[in-house]
Amino acid sequence: MYDANEAIQPLFLDDLRVGQHFTSGLYVMDESSIREFAAEFDPQPFHLDEAAAKASVFRGLSASGWHTAAVSMRLLVTGGLPLGTGVIGLGGEIAWPRPTRPGDTLQVESEIIAITPSRSKPQQGIVTVRSVTVNQNREPVYTFTSKILVFRRPAVQAESAH
Repeated sequence: MYDANEAIQPLFLDDLRVGQHFTSGLYVMDESSIREFAAEFDPQPFHLDEAAAKASVFRGLSASGWHTAAVSMRLLVTGGLPLGTGVIGLGGEIAWPRPTRPGDTLQVESEIIAITPSRSKPQQGIVTVRSVTVNQNREPVYTFTSKILVFRRPAVQAESAH
C-alpha cells in the first residue's frame, strides 16, 4: 500500500502490479471554493445558492461534480498516484454516487486493475486504475476507472536503480 505521507518515489510501468493500492493526501472542500468553482465553470443554482440548493434534489449546497473530479485529479497528481511521467489519461468511466458538501474532507484511494504492455511501443503500456474519492465518513463521492498511459523507467534511471 502506498501512503502519500511517505517520500514520493516516481513509479514507472515496471514498478506497477495488478492489485497495487495507493492512497492520496487529504483535501477539505470549503464553501467559498465550491461557489467560486461553480461561478466560473458550473453556474447552477444548487452549487451557488443555499436556498435553491435546499429546494433541489441535493437538499443543500453541493460542489459541482467537476469540482470534485478536479480535486481528485490534484490529489492523484500530488502523491496519490506517483507516476514518473505524469498521469496521462486516455479515457475512462466516471460516477458521482453522492454529493460533495462544504466541509467534506476528500481522499482518493486507487487500485491498479489491469496492465497492458504495448506490443508496438515496448517503452510504454496502458494501466487501468480504479480510483474512489471518499469523504471523511468513507462514503464515495466520485469514482473514476481510467486508462492511463505509463512509460517504462528510462534506461539511465533503470541502470542506476539496480
